[in-house]
Amino acid sequence: MLHLADIRRDPEAAKARLSHRHFANLAAIDELIALDDQRKKLQTDHDAVLAESNSLAKEVGQLYAQGKKAEGDAAKVRSSELKQRSAELTAQQAQVSEALQTLLYTLPNLPHASVPAGRTPEDNEVVRSGGKNPSLDATAKPHWDLAATYDLIDFELGVKLAGSGFPVYKGKGARLQRALIAFFLDRATEAGYTEYLPSVLINEASGFGTGQLPDKEGQMYLVSEDKLYLAPTAEVPLTNIYRDVILEEAQLPVRMTAYTSCFRREAGSYGKDVRGLNRLHQFEKVEIVRIEHPDRSYAVLEEMVAHVESLVQALELPYRILRLCGGDMGFTSALTYDFEVWSAAQERWLEVSSVSNFETFQANRLKLRFQDNNKKKALAHTLNGSALALPRIVAALLENNQDETGIAIPAVLQPYTGFARIGG
Repeated sequence: MLHLADIRRDPEAAKARLSHRHFANLAAIDELIALDDQRKKLQTDHDAVLAESNSLAKEVGQLYAQGKKAEGDAAKVRSSELKQRSAELTAQQAQVSEALQTLLYTLPNLPHASVPAGRTPEDNEVVRSGGKNPSLDATAKPHWDLAATYDLIDFELGVKLAGSGFPVYKGKGARLQRALIAFFLDRATEAGYTEYLPSVLINEASGFGTGQLPDKEGQMYLVSEDKLYLAPTAEVPLTNIYRDVILEEAQLPVRMTAYTSCFRREAGSYGKDVRGLNRLHQFEKVEIVRIEHPDRSYAVLEEMVAHVESLVQALELPYRILRLCGGDMGFTSALTYDFEVWSAAQERWLEVSSVSNFETFQANRLKLRFQDNNKKKALAHTLNGSALALPRIVAALLENNQDETGIAIPAVLQPYTGFARIGG
């Protein structure tokens, strides 16, 4: 959530930065300021009413004690009127404050100065790339055909059990999933992240805390009877561990990692982008989360990018790193790097990770602060990254490593899978 004080300090600068991410409702900035002015006026009026009411409360007894019954009765009537007015002002203040908070929740984060201009994924900036795209012969198959050939994934069984987008992994396909999860978690813990196993159900406060609500409410699965949501990513429960927490500066940085199943409705997705593992309603992902001092967060962002890059390099996958343009960034992010790997049989890039700095946007919602030795409090910066999301990694591994007799497993995964090949 943005800071109202920052918006008031320079509303035109806030509008300019929101324009950079092509946010349409710039009038919301003026509306916020008007609501805040109204809130302040109501507070001033309320303070005046309370001051007069307190003064009258002292006078009433004195007037009666002095035998001034008429004046005392008038003061009592006025005191009753002031109580009624106080209640009215309190109600109005609550209404305006709620409208102000609701409007603040609709505003996305302000983009960092390095975010490229642009509206669509085609406007994203390629930062660097690595690896070599494999050359496959004409008989090469996409991963969904390979999965059927080697009995790795049953998409139709998933439809029977839950619906489209819920594949069932079998045999070496399931073992490959487990191997990737263990490999990613081991690499994260070696890098200093503490492993968690959080709930995949989150409450409404958690969704608001990290910015999934109200922005992505329609993309999350809701357990309506209990008003709980299926977590779209481990970022949500992990970051909310520190909701309403004041850390000592010496406790920073906080490094967390977790594997969870992730659930997304993906409403409106269709066509080639949803074939096979390309876009699912349930998938597995290892996440890394950092809580950092504001002075270090952008250096840490680069560290996290390097960590994810080391994973795709270890898996020997061709990749590229993109700095997202303003129009393609997520609601909560100030700066995001996306990782894509090359899918040889589909001949297209597949997104496998986003690594983002949210600055104080999430921390302001979470009331996540730290204090220095002088007990001065400030909002922390939060960051997170996929390290990594499994479905498209699996798709690229199967497609890129196929030959006429089977599929080779990268050397780094073989201690985890227990096999070097799928097939012959």
